[in-house]
Amino acid sequence: MPGHTAKLPGEPLRGPDRTWFSRPAVEIAPQLLGGILSRTSPEGRVSVRITEVEAYLGVGEDPGSHSFRGRTASNAAMFGEPLHLYTYFTYGMHTCANIVCSPEGSASGVLIRAGEIVEGAELAGHRRGSSVKQRDLARGPARLVVALGIPLADGGADLTASPYELRMPVHPVAVETGPRTGLGGPGGTPEYPWRFWIPGDSTVSPYKRHPRLPAIDLP
Repeated sequence: MPGHTAKLPGEPLRGPDRTWFSRPAVEIAPQLLGGILSRTSPEGRVSVRITEVEAYLGVGEDPGSHSFRGRTASNAAMFGEPLHLYTYFTYGMHTCANIVCSPEGSASGVLIRAGEIVEGAELAGHRRGSSVKQRDLARGPARLVVALGIPLADGGADLTASPYELRMPVHPVAVETGPRTGLGGPGGTPEYPWRFWIPGDSTVSPYKRHPRLPAIDLP
């Protein structure tokens, strides 16, 4: 299994402010890049430096969002207090994790798409498989959740309390933006440029266009 652990970033980090997160996800998302999300379990602690995210808005605003048609039992966490976790199950096999944003009841969120393991690489590698390369441990939203050990049942968890810790970058990093992965198409979800990533970072996941759209050449 991978035994290497990257050094924690030298840039200063700060604790998150719940009031600051009471804004739309499209404002929060790019400022999460370079931040550190950690989860501690009985097995140990794993930390990920966030390198790629996607923003999703609320009821009636964003057809790509789970909250577009209103509150349900499965998306209730999106309508809760900001700085909580919203988890969902996709393709019958994967869990993905989002950070809830906006004032309570507004239901916007940021999908954590990819990151670099900066603490607990051995444990992350054990969870992901011994043959997985270091850069691929959290390269994609489902992989990231497995590496961190986030269960679907943690939906609604407070990211300011154990077993979670979120640390934000004091200084913004360089950001690229483009269409969200797998959305868009004639008569479908508009291609909002709400995917944000750190340019040149090897842990950013490959862009996958919607099957009904022509290929888009992104840097």
